[in-house]
Amino acid sequence: MFGKRTLWFVRSAFVIASLALAGGEAGAAASAKSHKQASTRSSSVKKSTLRKNIRSRRAARRAAQAARAFREASTPHYRVDSQTGSVVPDLQAAAAIIYDPHTGEVIWQENAQDQRSIASITKVMTAIVFLEGNPDLNQEVLVTREELRGASTTYLKANDRIRANDLLHLLLIPSDNGAARALASTYPGGLPAFVERMNQKADDLDLESTTFADPSGLLSDNVSSAYDMAKLITFASSNPMISRMMRMPEYTFQTARSRTITVRSTNQIVRQGDIDVLGGKTGFISKAGYCLATLLRLPQGGPEVVVVVLGARSNLGRFWETRHLFNWFTQNGQTLFSTSLQKDN
Repeated sequence: MFGKRTLWFVRSAFVIASLALAGGEAGAAASAKSHKQASTRSSSVKKSTLRKNIRSRRAARRAAQAARAFREASTPHYRVDSQTGSVVPDLQAAAAIIYDPHTGEVIWQENAQDQRSIASITKVMTAIVFLEGNPDLNQEVLVTREELRGASTTYLKANDRIRANDLLHLLLIPSDNGAARALASTYPGGLPAFVERMNQKADDLDLESTTFADPSGLLSDNVSSAYDMAKLITFASSNPMISRMMRMPEYTFQTARSRTITVRSTNQIVRQGDIDVLGGKTGFISKAGYCLATLLRLPQGGPEVVVVVLGARSNLGRFWETRHLFNWFTQNGQTLFSTSLQKDN
């Protein structure tokens, strides 16, 4: 028989052994848990690093594409005219014209009589027709939900009350489609009568290739030619109010509910301010491509010239195409104007 002291030692040893075993299992479990957590953290770090690398590569590709697009757009293209032997622009857009606004002479053109969708250049005629009725520009216009449906580009909200003057600025500066519809809706007879008057005005101005289907330009049935748009932007720019608005890089106003709206011109040439712009309007829908009609003044107070570009390949392209045509004209202006005057005489 074991003595009491012996049994006490045996029990103690058993307890110690059990505790040691339990401690070992707990330690092993803790170690496994710690290893799993470390593995999870490592996996998360790897995934985060991978995502960052993917974003960096995508950003690098976008930057490279943007740089390539800039180089392509900013590089002027010329060719030798087969009939005259002169160096002339090699147009990258679908159609373009350089037009003398004082004589009506076509100085240079390519496909300028082709009828094409003109997108938001339509809004120039919208402004002309709205203003010819001498409306009260301080009158508040209620903007309806229907006028904003499918408007694509608009700063307006349903039930906004906006002064007609502010709607005109929205029409011509950021090319707001809701503003175009809201202005047209104030016309006697509403939108259909307004569009009918737009077409009558086109006839009055001898715009033979021009037909309007809506006041915003969202419909591809708004069609014209570079030649007609040169005549239209010339006429519109003779109106001091329209010309002033088309030259503004940005505009800020408040709605009747004290909501402040700030808009910027869609015309990059206006915003950059290095060329004297007397009037101009952008346009884009997929059927039309990127369009721009501008009345520009040559440096040092030189003569004025209209440049219209229709169907450019990109937003950047229409502005650079206009610049290239303007620069070519500036370099050859004296000869071109002399030729124009000789033809006129």
